Amino acid sequence: MTLDRALSRAGIASRTEAARLIAAGRVRVDGRVCKDPQAWVALARQRVLLDGQPLGRPKLAYWALHKPVGVICSHGDKRGRKTIYDLVGDLGTWYFSVGRLDQDSSGLLLLTNDSVFAERVASPEAKISKTYHARCAPPLHDAALERLRQGLDIGRSERAAPAQVARLPRRGADWIALTLREGKNRQVRRMVEAVGSEVTELIRVRIGKLELGRLSEGQIRRTRPSEVLGE
Repeated sequence: MTLDRALSRAGIASRTEAARLIAAGRVRVDGRVCKDPQAWVALARQRVLLDGQPLGRPKLAYWALHKPVGVICSHGDKRGRKTIYDLVGDLGTWYFSVGRLDQDSSGLLLLTNDSVFAERVASPEAKISKTYHARCAPPLHDAALERLRQGLDIGRSERAAPAQVARLPRRGADWIALTLREGKNRQVRRMVEAVGSEVTELIRVRIGKLELGRLSEGQIRRTRPSEVLGE
């Protein structure tokens, strides 16, 4: 595997951050400094050190977070906005979010140090479903819901695949539930805009088999891959 991926799978950093560590000359392979993140390494027969310490095998960990509105998923922000890392703090190991929710959205977000699990959940080929509750203004009529169910163009030369769509009368006439099996940038908002409305509130309530449930905004709890994948 590539050197940046080796650091990522060791739970040390994301691949982007690992590339920075490597470029800074902090990584040695078989005693020699390597500054190429794409260098190929075989961990079974090569010794990789970061700051003089061998790569370890971290204890894999998984969390479910109810991300509030106003919090972003980046590690840092030049504009000083609050990040999930400010919100959550130290979890005893390096971690990252599996996918993202934009600043104006809330709901279920997975955190982990397991890059293999994260890649599986985020992979388009895996088709892991995600369910959102969206408040729309103006409310969507039946013909608009049917267009969402059939799939439609959402701009930028992209087309959204058919979605499962239902009304949420217990929340109000302006709320709908959408279940997607893909994850294009700001997809729910763009789908609703394509049928002539606007999302004014967006909450992710489920990823795979894992539901947001009673997890309060800003609250975090331990979870397991089986809760998400149903295996």
